[in-house]
Amino acid sequence: MFTDFKLKLFFKRHNFVSKMIVDEILTDMRRPKSENRGMDMSRTWMLPPSKNPENEKVIVIDAGGTNFRSCLVSFDGSGNAEISDFNKTFMPATEKEYSKDEFFSAIADRIEYLKGKAEKIGFCFSYSLDMTPEHDAIPNAFSKEFKARSVLGCPVGKCLKDELEKRGWKVGKISVINDTVGALLAGKVKEKDAGSYIGFILGTGMNAAFVAPEGNIWDEKGQNQIIVCESGKCNSFKLSDFDVDADKRTAIPVQFPLEKCCSGAYLGNTCLSFLKFAANENLFSKKAAENFKNLALLSTIDADNFLNGFDKNLQDKNENPVEKCCFTEKDRKIAFKLLDSAVDRCAHYAASILAANLIATEKGKSEGNSPAKEVCIVCNGTTFYKTHRLKERTEKYLFDYAYKKCGISYKTVCVENDITLGTAVAALI
Repeated sequence: MFTDFKLKLFFKRHNFVSKMIVDEILTDMRRPKSENRGMDMSRTWMLPPSKNPENEKVIVIDAGGTNFRSCLVSFDGSGNAEISDFNKTFMPATEKEYSKDEFFSAIADRIEYLKGKAEKIGFCFSYSLDMTPEHDAIPNAFSKEFKARSVLGCPVGKCLKDELEKRGWKVGKISVINDTVGALLAGKVKEKDAGSYIGFILGTGMNAAFVAPEGNIWDEKGQNQIIVCESGKCNSFKLSDFDVDADKRTAIPVQFPLEKCCSGAYLGNTCLSFLKFAANENLFSKKAAENFKNLALLSTIDADNFLNGFDKNLQDKNENPVEKCCFTEKDRKIAFKLLDSAVDRCAHYAASILAANLIATEKGKSEGNSPAKEVCIVCNGTTFYKTHRLKERTEKYLFDYAYKKCGISYKTVCVENDITLGTAVAALI
C-alpha cells in the first residue's frame, strides 16, 4: 500500500525539500555581484513620493508575461486617481521571436489610440532590468518564455520614444519600471504612513522589490532607494532532480532557477516532472504510469484545476490531463499528494522571499518607546491569489518566520489596479 512514508522517501531521493530558505536568499542578496550573486539587486534611483500626484495625466503601459495593458491615468487636485481608456491584448513576443524594431512597433501600434492624451508615459516592463538614473531601463535577461532577444541591452524607454516620435507623437518623459516597483508604489498610495514598503509578484513570473535603508550595501553611496531583487534568479539553494528535469523543457535553461520552481509560467512544468518520476518508480498503477510517461505538457492551470477539483464531483473533471492519466482512485490520491507538495513548496519559497525582503528593509520593529510601524507588503499575481491554498499557506509560513521568529510587524494588502496606479506614480517622480 502507498503511504506518506514512501512519498517522503521518494522526495528525499530526489533532493526535494519543502522548507523556508530565507538564509539562502539573504546570502544571495548580500553577496557582491562579483562573487556570482544570482539576484540583480538593481538600483532604481527612486523612492516612494511623500504625497500623491495632483492635477496630472499619464499614459500607462503594462507589458507583462501574458497580457499587454494600456490606459490613461488622471490625478485630480486631491490626488485621487481615475483610470480610463483601458485596453488589454496579448503581449507581443510571446508567440514568436520578434526583432527589436518589430517589438517596439507592436507596442506603438497597441497604444496608438492614446496619442495626444498625455505627454508623460509610465512603462511597466516586467522583466529583469538595469535601471538608469534617468528612469530608463535596459533588459539584461528574459524569462516567462519572452522571445525578443534583440531587445536585450537596449534602453526600452528611449527605443519606444524614438518609435512614437517617428509616428508624430509629442512625448515627454518615459519612466520604465518593473511590476514589483509598481506594486510597491501603489502600497505607498494606499498606506501612506507605513514603516516601509515591499512589492511582491507571483503570477506568470515571480519577483520582489523593497525600500533599502540609508547605509545599505546595494548603492555605492548607501543611499536609500527602491531595490529590485530579481528574486527568480536566486541560485544559492539546492535544486531537486525534478527542477533540473523541468528546466530542460524551458526556452532558456539554467536561467531563473527560483522562478522556475514556483511561478505560474513554470509550476505546471515542475509538477509534470513529479508525475513522470513517480511513474518511472512505479508509484502509480501500470496503466496510469504509462499515461504519465507519455504526457507531454502540463500547465499550471491544469495542475491547479486538478487540485481544486479533487474532492468535488465535477462533470468536466475527466477532461483534465491529470485526471485522464489516472486509472484508479489510488492513482488520483498519489497525484494529488505530489502536486499539493509542489504548491506547498511554492508557498515556502514565496514566504522566504518576503521574509528576506522584510529583514532587508530593517523596519517593522519598535524603536525606543515608539511602537513598530508595520511594513506594507503589496501582493500581486494570479498564481498567488488563485492557486490551490497557496495564499493561505504563504501567509502562515511568513507569519511564523517574520513575526514569531524575527519580531517584524507587517501587513499584506491587495491594491486594486496596483501596477497601473504605481506605474503612473513612477512617471511623475
